[in-house]
Amino acid sequence: MDFVRISRRSLLGAGAVALALPSIGAPPNSDNWPALAKDVRNEMLSAWRNYRERAWGKDQIKPISGGFESFSLKNQHLGLSLIEALDTLWIMGFDDEFRDGVDWVKTNLSFDVDGEVSVFETSIRLVGGLLSAFHACGDPALLAKARDLADRLLPSFNASPIGIPHRYINLRTGALRGQETNPAEAGTFIPEFGFLSQATSDDRYRAAAKRALISMFERRSKIGLLADKIDCMTGEWKSRRATIGPPSDSYYEYLWDGWDLLGDRECLAMYRTCTAAILKHQPIRHGPDLWFANVDFETGKPLDNEQDELGSFYGGLLAQGGNKEIGRAHTRTWARVQTRYGVLPESIESTNLAALSTTNDLRPELADAAFNHWLIDRREEWRHLVRDHYLEMKRWNKARYGYADLADVAANPKVQSDHNPGYWWSEQMKYYYLIFADTPRVDYRRLYLSTEGNVLRGLRRRT
Repeated sequence: MDFVRISRRSLLGAGAVALALPSIGAPPNSDNWPALAKDVRNEMLSAWRNYRERAWGKDQIKPISGGFESFSLKNQHLGLSLIEALDTLWIMGFDDEFRDGVDWVKTNLSFDVDGEVSVFETSIRLVGGLLSAFHACGDPALLAKARDLADRLLPSFNASPIGIPHRYINLRTGALRGQETNPAEAGTFIPEFGFLSQATSDDRYRAAAKRALISMFERRSKIGLLADKIDCMTGEWKSRRATIGPPSDSYYEYLWDGWDLLGDRECLAMYRTCTAAILKHQPIRHGPDLWFANVDFETGKPLDNEQDELGSFYGGLLAQGGNKEIGRAHTRTWARVQTRYGVLPESIESTNLAALSTTNDLRPELADAAFNHWLIDRREEWRHLVRDHYLEMKRWNKARYGYADLADVAANPKVQSDHNPGYWWSEQMKYYYLIFADTPRVDYRRLYLSTEGNVLRGLRRRT
C-alpha cells in the first residue's frame, strides 16, 4: 500500500502502447478458486522466468521491450524486484527459484554504494523483503544483509532532534536530504525495524522507529488530525491537508501494525486516537458511496473531492482495527469504481467517480483491502472482488515479458507503459494467491503482511 509511494511513478512514456489481450481461460465469473490460484502461480512463474532471463539482479524489468531500469539509484541496481519476489516465490512453492534468488543476494548484493536512496522505500522494500525471506528460510546471511542496510538508514533518524528521519540518505556517506517530509515517510518503519530488533537482540532499530511514530503523533492538531507535510528537524507543519491517502496512508497502517506484530499497546492507543479523529471529521457520502475527505487538519473543513487509489487500502485497515462496517462500506465504494473502469484510475472525483488521473501503476491496494476483509470474515464477496481485480489485470496489463503499468485506463483498448514496479512481485501476486489458495505454507490465523506485502509472521517452514 504502500504510498508514499511518491516514488511509485506512473505516467505515459515513450514505451506506451495500446494493447488488448485475451483474458484468463476460466470464465469471468468463475468461483473455481483452486483453478485461479493455479493460474496466478503460472503467471508468477512466467514473469519470473522473463526476469531471470532478461533482467537478473536488476531493479525492474521493462515488460514491453524486455529491457530493465534502476529504481532508486540512477546507474546502479540493488536487485529490487528479486528481493521483493522472494517470499512470494516461497509461498507458492517455487523452491528452486527462491534458492536462486537467495544465492544471488548472498553472492552479489552489497549496500556499500555511493548513492542516495529513499529511507522509506528502502526500508519497506529491501529491509522488509530480506527479512521476509529470512522468515521463510532462516538463512542468517539474509538477516545480516538486512541489518547492514538498516544500519545505513539509522543516521537519518538520529540526525533529527525530534527523531523524524530525513527522506533521503546516501548509503555510503550518510549524507542527508529531504528535511520536509510527511507522515508515511516518517512513520512506516516499526514492523521491519521491530522484527529486526527481535531477531538481532538489538533494540536500536525498534526504538528509532517508535520514536518517529510518537513524534508525529504528538504534533496532531487539537481535533486529532495530522497534516501531510512536516519539517523533520523542527516539527513545524508545512501544509494543512489531512488525508488517509498519500502521503499519510501507511503511517496509520503502521500504528495498527505496531500492535498487531509487536504487541505494542502504545501503538494501539495511538491508532485508536487517530482513527477516532478521522472517523469524526473525514467521512463523506455521495449516494451509496462512502469516502474520506481531504480536510483542513485544524478545522476539519473539506478541501477537495479528490480520492487517490492508494487510499483504497483504508477499508481493510478499519476492519482490522474493529470498525468493520464502515471499512466494508469504503471498500465496496472502491469496488464500484473498479466495476466502472476495470482497472482503477490513480485518482477520481468522489462526487461522480470521474477519473482525475487515468494512469495506473499496477496498484495492489484494493486487493489488499479485500484480502484483509476476507481474513476477518471469510465472505465470498471479497474473493469475487479480488478475482475481478486479477482478471482485469491479466486482461489489460499483461505484456510480452511480464506485466506493465497502464498509461490510460479510460482508453479503449487501455494503453500500457513499459514499466513493472518492484512491489508487483511482493504485493498483489501474493494477495491473489493467498486468497484463492489454501496453502499449507501459511498459517492464515497468524499471518502478518507489511505495507509492502512482506510476510513477517505466519509462514510455516518445511521440516
